Amino acid sequence: MATKNFPDAAALKRIGKSVRERLAADPGVYRIDTDKAEIFAVGDFLSKEECERLCLMTDMIARPSSLHEIGYDSGFRTSYSGDLDPHDSFVKGVSRRIDDLLGVNPIIGEAIQAQRYLPGQQFKPHNDWFYTTEKYWEHERKRGGQRSWTTMAFLNAVEEGGETHFTKVGIKITPKPGVLMIWNNALEDGSPNEDTMHAGTPVIRGSKYVITKWYRTRKWK
Repeated sequence: MATKNFPDAAALKRIGKSVRERLAADPGVYRIDTDKAEIFAVGDFLSKEECERLCLMTDMIARPSSLHEIGYDSGFRTSYSGDLDPHDSFVKGVSRRIDDLLGVNPIIGEAIQAQRYLPGQQFKPHNDWFYTTEKYWEHERKRGGQRSWTTMAFLNAVEEGGETHFTKVGIKITPKPGVLMIWNNALEDGSPNEDTMHAGTPVIRGSKYVITKWYRTRKWK
């Protein structure tokens, strides 16, 4: 897709460069070895106690996950999820730490979403950025524009299954409590990176808890 046909390319290029340089300068950030996408990881970003607290908070708000026009009964995304209260002091602290790690203005960050997967539940391969040819784009454009970066923290160890599978990169990441994953949904020129396609593989045994925070190109509403 040409950048001229991608509405937020200039902003994505600018934010991409800023966050990339910030993460590269942080000795606590590890870059995944691939030339197909910018994927990073931070070990022990959340403590054991923070993970446990977030799991309990997830159970209190979890509802069948939605995905724009695709319903829960489609089987595409079968987790339970919900937005954490952005005014809760604990949630605000976690959110701000993620903002500070990336070095971004907090106003472009979405509310943190918590997700829970039980045996058999999954999220099939998808990209986090919005397809601007779809009807939902007009709504998302007004809410803050395209998604730039994704951050996702694992909250528990899964007995079996539940890996995050970057299908085009060819890597599967096993959940480890406290680890924060970070990836750029765009290429350096601001066009969408198709190779960020990823899936939450089916949980076979146990459960899987994660929190996700997405960033836009403008103030999120």
